[in-house]
Amino acid sequence: MSDTAPVRPGEELPLDRLSAWFGETVAVEQFPGGHSNLTYLLRAASGEYVLRRAPLGPVPPKAHDMAREFSILRALHPVFPYAPRVVRLCEDADVIGAVFYVMERRVGAIFRNPLDVPDAASARRISEAFVDCLVDLHAIDLQASGLIAIGKPEGFLDRQVGGWSERWMRADTPDRPDATRVIDYLRTTIPVSRDASVVHNDYKIDNVMLTPDLARVAAVLDWEMTTVGDPLADLGLTLCYWTIGSAYDAPRGQGWFTREELIERYALKTGRDVSRVRWYEALGVFKLAVILQQIYVRYVRGQTADARFRDFRPRVRFLIDRAGELIAE
Repeated sequence: MSDTAPVRPGEELPLDRLSAWFGETVAVEQFPGGHSNLTYLLRAASGEYVLRRAPLGPVPPKAHDMAREFSILRALHPVFPYAPRVVRLCEDADVIGAVFYVMERRVGAIFRNPLDVPDAASARRISEAFVDCLVDLHAIDLQASGLIAIGKPEGFLDRQVGGWSERWMRADTPDRPDATRVIDYLRTTIPVSRDASVVHNDYKIDNVMLTPDLARVAAVLDWEMTTVGDPLADLGLTLCYWTIGSAYDAPRGQGWFTREELIERYALKTGRDVSRVRWYEALGVFKLAVILQQIYVRYVRGQTADARFRDFRPRVRFLIDRAGELIAE
């Protein structure tokens, strides 16, 4: 099955200007998954490429920084081959109306619905490869790779809580749920970070591409929010996707790791203390709520016409309720 589709109305690219910039004629299709940045397949005589640009309309400050994502991938690919190789950055907004970059195309399997995995043995192999890839990411030598330059580990968790709380306050709608209890808890119970690593910040099953035999990771995608900080922030966000229910593509049953197995394998392979993982999971759930609320507010304000976003309100409420359950536990 093709993983691309015709470009959605209103999200077309100016093929003449794009082809002139690229240096050869390109045909364009769109990757329909995802709710944030727009991702396109470029077909040219020299091969196939992927183009990434920010979503249409106003976006939150410092969000969807394609030049930064390009720089991260350029530094990351040599030491972490699961990160795709970037080809070229365009900072001239006159070409397609926004800053964008082009990277190599990787081909493999992406499971947006875990029930699509063919059998329990495959689900088990994917679970193992998924965790092991995160372990490899968190094992990168920050100094030797130069990746220490993409973030500031000191005060990382304080900035995470403060920054996401501020984004929540800015993304106001009349029907937004009350997150005061969650924010207050996160602010007053911040753990002490024991070490620092590259943090993907959106590591989930449908941001991982698998080899055709489903035994290994072929690529990790969507590096927009990558930084340097507490690696357990990645584990917490991963857990929130892994356990909050099938509506959010959480792998449960049929051979997939349980939540406990995922934590145990990560702890065993890294030697990290995961005793406060519940706090990191609450932070991850809150971050996801903020991301969906930011998308929803753009729809409410008429800044995007994508009909997929009209039903985000109950998802946001569900996530705030889930964060409340985690802090109560």
